[in-house]
Amino acid sequence: MDLAYEVTYHQLEEQNWWFASRRDMVFDIVKHLKLPSTAPILEIGCSGGPLLLALRAAGYKHLKGIDVSEKGITLAQERGLTDVAVMDGAHLSFPDASFDLVIASDVLEHIEDEAQALREWRRVLRPGGRLLVFVPAHQYLWSRHDEVNHHFRRYSAKSLRTAITKASLRVERLAFWNFTLFFPTAMVRLMQRVLPKPEGPITGDLVPLPPLANTGLLRLIKAENRLLRVLNFPVGVSVFALAQKAE
Repeated sequence: MDLAYEVTYHQLEEQNWWFASRRDMVFDIVKHLKLPSTAPILEIGCSGGPLLLALRAAGYKHLKGIDVSEKGITLAQERGLTDVAVMDGAHLSFPDASFDLVIASDVLEHIEDEAQALREWRRVLRPGGRLLVFVPAHQYLWSRHDEVNHHFRRYSAKSLRTAITKASLRVERLAFWNFTLFFPTAMVRLMQRVLPKPEGPITGDLVPLPPLANTGLLRLIKAENRLLRVLNFPVGVSVFALAQKAE
């Protein structure tokens, strides 16, 4: 992502509704996998480590995190995480079959060679291990936010399933996330295509919000997260997949 935007990103990732509600969804999925506390877990794109901290607080003992951002890893270390490192998510230095779970939230779209990345993620999974991936959905929602974040693509449910299946992983679940804000988001982004582009540097969509607004959005998406335990939505701002490596 742009260096100027990276500063804002790290300032927001702990409390901002988007990050907090997505982290809530990831944590809920992990919880329902019923992994033992000793299960080795890798987060790719851990940034400043808020998810790893939540997993550690829940009792998971063998957590590792990587990120391409030196600032993100430094922040994670300052927060008390020691087993984190700067590393390319498409070229991992871990041995084969190292992890029971690999988590990659909004990472795959940043990697030009998605096939290489998914092969690596599969390689470091133990037989029967799982991969949990979140990515931005729908190419027609492409916007300046994708540009400032240096995305290569957005995904449909079909394209994400195809990419994961080609990596010899079996998709267990695939669903859209953030249905609640899909239509407002789509309207804004489609309008941005016809309106004159603002002058000055490109900025992303994530900005600090008043506490009341931030809390309201967080509660709204957390409620949606609970519904996603029992149903799938037809569209969403993001799409996620849970896949398994063959035994």
